[in-house]
Amino acid sequence: MDFGDSRRKPSVVGKFTVAVALTVMCIIVLKQSPGFTSTSVFSRHEIGVTHVLVTGGAGYIGSHATLRLLRDNYRVTIVDNLSRGNMGAVRVLQRLFPEPGRLQFIYADLGDAKAVDKIFSENAFDAVMHFAAVAYVGESTLEPLRYYHNITSNTLTVLEAMAAHNVKTLIYSSTCATYGEPDTMPITEATPQNPINPYGKAKKMAEDIILDFSKRSEMAVMILRYFNVIGSDPEGRLGEAPRPELREHGRISGACFDAALGIIPGLKVRGTDYPTADGTCIRDYIDVTDLVDAHVKALDKAQPGKVGIYNVGTGHGRSVKEFVEACKSATGASIKVSFLTRRPGDYAEVYSDPSKIHDELNWTARYTDLRESLSTAWKWQKAHPNGYGSA
Repeated sequence: MDFGDSRRKPSVVGKFTVAVALTVMCIIVLKQSPGFTSTSVFSRHEIGVTHVLVTGGAGYIGSHATLRLLRDNYRVTIVDNLSRGNMGAVRVLQRLFPEPGRLQFIYADLGDAKAVDKIFSENAFDAVMHFAAVAYVGESTLEPLRYYHNITSNTLTVLEAMAAHNVKTLIYSSTCATYGEPDTMPITEATPQNPINPYGKAKKMAEDIILDFSKRSEMAVMILRYFNVIGSDPEGRLGEAPRPELREHGRISGACFDAALGIIPGLKVRGTDYPTADGTCIRDYIDVTDLVDAHVKALDKAQPGKVGIYNVGTGHGRSVKEFVEACKSATGASIKVSFLTRRPGDYAEVYSDPSKIHDELNWTARYTDLRESLSTAWKWQKAHPNGYGSA
């Protein structure tokens, strides 16, 4: 009996030892594999790598900004609730930049303070580009409370999370709508802010909160007030794809393309009795590629304890009628145009003086040919008649 027991014990011990050895070997192999890290690269700061949180990065402007940041070797985290953004745009970016540690997408609502705090606690952000916002003037007059919640309140939530987790750089996406309808043109950064619709008012409130907070912190703040955005990625990788239910409120370029594609019967121009040369509104149309270039330059120039406020526009106003003719030329389509009464909350004439951003950030709009910008956007629209849902 003693002889038999002594034979069994080494066998059991041996098996146990082999199992432990194999387990240790597996762990070592896993740790040495390229895809394994004990913590995500997004959760730690790295020398020479700037990690930017892009809120609303699945949207039209946010996705183009993400593309540029990734191209310039930034690390990017997109946070978006997809209420206005497109997962298709995120997938395009993921295909273009598949390398580990370059891009991550987090589905979350900035109205959920606990979720936002969790995102900041689990990621090591160096800067925030805050695009996420509902952004239709007409819709804001119909749903003002939604706009104050989505723009003003959500910006406060982002600021609180930045303060709690020591994120010191903010690039804020604002709007010329904060100026309202100034007495003189062009608009400079010193033009009084008197917004006339809930969208502009909500953005101005958000700006005020940012400025008040910046006085008691060392945060680097850049506020970009931009004008009417058009165009798309020159290489055709991204475009504008608003949800069908939002077409009525969307940009005039989207409505023009829809009319050219036959999605809607024609183009509606709201307001022909404004005090302008042809009776229609005058706007400063800025190409999205120029716009994201301004954001990247602002990020590069942001300094702790400093606030920069800049208009981002071409400095030239174009009437809605001029825009329609340029769109007809770009699409080659015969578009029926209906002239209707004014849209609530609109103003007659708005265009920028971009001298300050040129002098301080060395930024100048390059894509200033209206027809050319619309032609670039039209190519994407023709190739994607169903937005990101089509090839």
